[in-house]
Amino acid sequence: MLLLRALLRRRRPPLPAPISAAGFFTSSGCDALAPPPPPPPLPRPPPAAEGSRDEPGQQEDSLARRVERAASVCAAMRGWMADGRAVHRGHVFHAVNRLRRHRLHRTALQVMEWIIRERPYKLSELDYSYLLEFTAKVHGISEAESLFLRVPQEYQKELLYNNLVMAALDLGLIKHSYAYMRKMRELSLPISPYVYNRMIVLHSSPGRRKTISKFLSQMKADRVTPHTSTYNILLKIQANEHNIDGVARVFNDMKRAKIEPNEITYGILAIAHAVARLYTVCQTYVEAIENSMTGTNWSTLEILLILYGYLGKEKELKRTWEIMQGLPHIRSKSFILAIEAFGKVGSIDQAEKIWVNINSTKKLSLTEQFNSILSVYCRHGVVDKATAVFKEMRASGCEPNAITYRHLALGCLKSGLVKEALDTMDMGKKEVVTKKVRSSTPWLETTHMLLENFAEIGDLENAKRVYGELSESKYCRNSFVYNTLLKGYVKAKVYEPDLLRTMILRGAMPDAETYSLVRLIEQFKI
Repeated sequence: MLLLRALLRRRRPPLPAPISAAGFFTSSGCDALAPPPPPPPLPRPPPAAEGSRDEPGQQEDSLARRVERAASVCAAMRGWMADGRAVHRGHVFHAVNRLRRHRLHRTALQVMEWIIRERPYKLSELDYSYLLEFTAKVHGISEAESLFLRVPQEYQKELLYNNLVMAALDLGLIKHSYAYMRKMRELSLPISPYVYNRMIVLHSSPGRRKTISKFLSQMKADRVTPHTSTYNILLKIQANEHNIDGVARVFNDMKRAKIEPNEITYGILAIAHAVARLYTVCQTYVEAIENSMTGTNWSTLEILLILYGYLGKEKELKRTWEIMQGLPHIRSKSFILAIEAFGKVGSIDQAEKIWVNINSTKKLSLTEQFNSILSVYCRHGVVDKATAVFKEMRASGCEPNAITYRHLALGCLKSGLVKEALDTMDMGKKEVVTKKVRSSTPWLETTHMLLENFAEIGDLENAKRVYGELSESKYCRNSFVYNTLLKGYVKAKVYEPDLLRTMILRGAMPDAETYSLVRLIEQFKI
């Protein structure tokens, strides 16, 4: 705290006296801290110097890969220069960003320490900001504050202050970040919208969400223009709550602010409407994604896999998967999403081909991998194949989780094996089901399919039981969920009063189908 006070007392930091490189930097050999939250977005790194022989990330033998493979950062740099290559800014920043993605913070810190010590090019504020970021991640905020005080005055500007705020937020030190922001206002330094993005994310839990409006007001007071990513975060918060009205409200605010949506924006909007089964609106946003796509971004292609699965567009799904297969590297997650999407459009054969491909080229070590093909078989009632996959899963050492048993219960129910379905659901109860799992889309949608099947056979008791599990989440805000339960009443020919009132109290709004079902249920009134 003494360092913090010293930092905040100064109006203009004095030029530091020259000091030796050894005394300027701390060693990277201390005990690692617990992993901090995901890293903040930083400015795009500048390109490598014109005429350089190696474009960042374009070659297998890039500086980034050398640093990852070498025994030490110094050895990687010496080997690079021994090959007659200069260390350019673009190479370094590509390496650092790659190390950040892989959470190799200590190695990234060592890279930046080498850069500041050896000075292979003219240093900039961004070099020192990266050094500050990774010092905070590895050694904590006190060491970062100490480093800040020793950075030459000409670099103690907007970017460095913003990174200091972000470093404090990443470590959950909200009061420290407020103090740094006050200092920035005193110095008339602009605060980055990414700082407010991080504030919003940190306060996105239900108990703290009321403070988000205060951050948005403070942004306005600080004359900080919200970034597209700011609205994407706000949209995602509403989408996670299954609040379609809230999603529409945030998107309207975005349009009024004249902030241009990007692929991520349209992806959030499309998936939110797909989960809510508003497929016509979803299709509109899918077209917007297709029109705004720039190149072959794997994350956008993954979103399209999900959306084409929801919309039942097999032709477009195949085309997208073919594009992804042409990429230099396909993530394990992409295979999982493709299998699930082909299952949704009813293309079991294609899902099986991808599964065989994974089985032959990759080690199956994740429960999610087995769950993906199980979801395909169980969705279509192919119990014999699902059973074989389950046995393979056990033999490989992968432990089934709650979602695994939910898929298997659905498969049994689809095949008319009601008793086996109920027994499987009971087995799933022995697994730990966290709040995160209960709010996940696979859990919610599979549970809803169980509700649909119980309703179809008129098993009202078990339909109510399954609906009770769904009612613990905000998924029940979607009117079709409660309508499914009402179909169970119709099939079982059972009347119950106050169904509409119960629906409204649980946060769902009745639609035309709801009123039609209620009228049918009233016929069974004695």
